Amino acid sequence: MLEVFQKGGFLMYPIFFCSLIAITIFFERMFYLRSIRAKSKRFVTRIYDLVKKGSIELAISACRKNPIPISMIMLSGLTRYSQTREEIKEAIEDSANQEIPALEKHLSTLSTIGNISPLLGLLGTVFGMIKAFNVISVMGVGKPEVLAGGISEALLTTAFGLSVAIPTIVVYNYLSNRVDKLVKEMEITCVDLLDLLTNYSNREMEGYKLEQEVETKE
Repeated sequence: MLEVFQKGGFLMYPIFFCSLIAITIFFERMFYLRSIRAKSKRFVTRIYDLVKKGSIELAISACRKNPIPISMIMLSGLTRYSQTREEIKEAIEDSANQEIPALEKHLSTLSTIGNISPLLGLLGTVFGMIKAFNVISVMGVGKPEVLAGGISEALLTTAFGLSVAIPTIVVYNYLSNRVDKLVKEMEITCVDLLDLLTNYSNREMEGYKLEQEVETKE
């Protein structure tokens, strides 16, 4: 295998380096997204229960103690629970715009690797063919074994570049799809939280009005 790798020429090294980066990003993002999704489900259920009980301060404290994307988004809404629905919604959206890029971290690198790997392979093909034609110009076509070296280099770099690019593109699309699903789940969570906070605010307002009426009668 090492001998085949060396026959491919110097461009095999940057392609191999790209493959190592792609593998590292894939496993890091897989474990991260899986962990975030599991933590988010448990955390959201806990916050919902606290808000339904009217324990807003405890919910805010829980968000600050759990620095995951969904907790930071929910925190922005919880800290403005006494404001209007539109103001809470705007705060949540602003926070989401800051937190979502953390979920998409390194995906652009994967996309770049998927695009440049076949180009590096193609460049190796060009160098290999140039080498082959130089051999032809010097020695003619009488020594096919010498000519085969340049052609072999051309084919190996192309094959290696494609073998890195194809799985990288598949992995990129897979991770992007997981991020999209996670973002949609977060959007649903935020809408539910917004409804809970709105209901809580309405109950507080009704209670305040009732107290004022009682005081007036007295």
